[in-house]
Amino acid sequence: MNKAIFLDRDGVINFERGYTFRLEDFVILPDVVEVLTQLKQKGFIFIIVSNQSGISKDLYTQNDVENLHSYLVAELKKHEITFAEIYYCIHHPDKTNCICRKPNSLFVEKGLARFNVDATKSYFIGDKERDIEAANKAGVKGILIESNQPLKTILNLIV
Repeated sequence: MNKAIFLDRDGVINFERGYTFRLEDFVILPDVVEVLTQLKQKGFIFIIVSNQSGISKDLYTQNDVENLHSYLVAELKKHEITFAEIYYCIHHPDKTNCICRKPNSLFVEKGLARFNVDATKSYFIGDKERDIEAANKAGVKGILIESNQPLKTILNLIV
C-alpha cells in the first residue's frame, strides 16, 4: 500500500491571499519544493484537496483553476515532484449542497481508494479546521498549520 500526503492548496502550497485565481497572484511558498522532495524520498505520494467555491460564486471559472494547476504541476515537475491527483470542490454551501466540499471527506476517501493508500500512514496538511475534519473522517492524521507557514516547521511530525 502507498502512503500519502494530502495537501490543501491555498495557504499550504501557495500564498493565501483570499480567492487566488490569476496566475500573477499564484506564488508557490518558498520551502514547498524542499519539503515535498524530502517527503517524496520517504516514499509519500501527493494529493491536493482544495475547496474552490469562487467558481460557484461566479468570481472565477473552472478554467482559471485548471490554468493555475497546470502551472503548479509544471513548476514542481522541474524538481521531479508530481501529484497523484488534484481534487477540488467547485461548490459553495450558500448555492449548492455537496459531499465533496471539506470538511466532508469524499475527495480524501477517493484518493485513498484510487491510489491504494494506507490512511494510517498518511497525513493531511491544512490551514483550516475543515481540512483536519476531512482528514479525521477518512482516518488520516491531520496537521493544522497557519496560512503561509513554512512546511519545514512541521516536517518532524511526519514519520
